[in-house]
Amino acid sequence: MIEKLRAVFDTNVIIAAFRSRNPRSPTVELLNRWQANEFTLIYCDDLLLEYQSKFIAHKINFETRTIFGRHLRTYGEYVYLTPDQIQPIVSADPDDDIVIACAVVGQATHLVTYDTHLQQLGEIYQNIKILDGLHFLYALRGDTTS
Repeated sequence: MIEKLRAVFDTNVIIAAFRSRNPRSPTVELLNRWQANEFTLIYCDDLLLEYQSKFIAHKINFETRTIFGRHLRTYGEYVYLTPDQIQPIVSADPDDDIVIACAVVGQATHLVTYDTHLQQLGEIYQNIKILDGLHFLYALRGDTTS
């Protein structure tokens, strides 16, 4: 039996999905596959707040961001982070430390991001594969061994 993948999505992945005009974009397909229960999406309070903040900054309408927040709290897997679990790892962008901590504490198999600061950690960080949206989609589809 293959274990279900467990992922943390950086804010840029979520925003890319909601800003896409292409219903076949990788990020849109990722959200659809999450809602179809094909993988577990892990989040924490700080990440949820960042998603909401970026939705507002990118002028994503209130109804859309409310529905996403409700879906995340209903279908996502919440992890509680204590301040000592958030380690200073990405000096160039300390907000990324929350994403990493959420992935580590939530025992994610994947951290999905387009952020170069996170990608600079390498392909794997503490047994968590760091991929962009397209390559995580390949992993979900079984197109690669990622």
